Amino acid sequence: MTNNPKIPTLFQWAGGQSAFENLFDAFYKKVLKDELLGPVFANMSPEHSKHVAHFVAEVFGGPKAYTEGDHGSHSNMVAHHIGKQLDDKKRKRWIALLLETADEVGLPDDPEFRSSLVGYLEWGSRLAVLNSNTNENPIQEHEPMPKWGWGETGGPYIPK
Repeated sequence: MTNNPKIPTLFQWAGGQSAFENLFDAFYKKVLKDELLGPVFANMSPEHSKHVAHFVAEVFGGPKAYTEGDHGSHSNMVAHHIGKQLDDKKRKRWIALLLETADEVGLPDDPEFRSSLVGYLEWGSRLAVLNSNTNENPIQEHEPMPKWGWGETGGPYIPK
């Protein structure tokens, strides 16, 4: 992530905490009605959309609402996906619905922000599928939260 104070974080550019909470609230209402994804999320807690909003907002440079307020961690988020047996069809539908919802709630649609958002969704959703098809959490509790910015790369994924 950039440390230039003149460049806003993705969190700031998106519109702050309320923008993420509005996005994920509207998104998960759609998910529950979706033929493919509805069954996957049928038993989610009423707080699910808020926790995901806090997680993504923190990853995008926002306050530590997930790690401090929700007492979560990157390891906790990964643990929610373990054993869920997600597949690429569900992953692609999840991304399509989320991007559709981002348009509907008025998230910024400039190419720079959207390329960062899509990059994060591709990265995170592909990891969710990998982690959902295992029985062990590959992320240790002490490992840091991911940080996402305006286009940095971390090199290729190399399984351990």
